[in-house]
Amino acid sequence: MSVGENEVFFVFRDHGSGRESYGAGRFLKAGSAQGGRIVLDFNRAYNPPCAFTPFATCPLPPPENYLPFVVDAGERKYGVQSRA
Repeated sequence: MSVGENEVFFVFRDHGSGRESYGAGRFLKAGSAQGGRIVLDFNRAYNPPCAFTPFATCPLPPPENYLPFVVDAGERKYGVQSRA
């Protein structure tokens, strides 16, 4: 996680990583905290550059950002359809 003045950047992995989305995880940017809370819109989750080229390096999500469920939102692997 990276905290800026106007946004927070997360790297996360979910239970669908590797099957339905990029295996190493996805990126998500959110607005800064309002009233001590941050709203995460997983529809805005996107694949890191390393999902598209072997010439990029990307951070891996820390263990606390491994979600034990499938995030069926955001950018997926090419050819994978949403279950919704």
